[in-house]
Amino acid sequence: MKSSTQDEAEGKLHKVKGSITEIAGKVTKNRKLVRKGKAEKRAGKAQEKVGQVKKALGK
Repeated sequence: MKSSTQDEAEGKLHKVKGSITEIAGKVTKNRKLVRKGKAEKRAGKAQEKVGQVKKALGK
């Protein structure tokens, strides 16, 4: 698998995982879990963008 494709796939995985964590935090009223979920979603978005940039540059 190309590096760019792998970054995009892992980024999407982190976004989904972050969403699930955030929802679990909201349901259980656990602010720490909500923050952790939001942070993971942001990290996933960043990693996905890195993959898109790599793809655009042909790496």
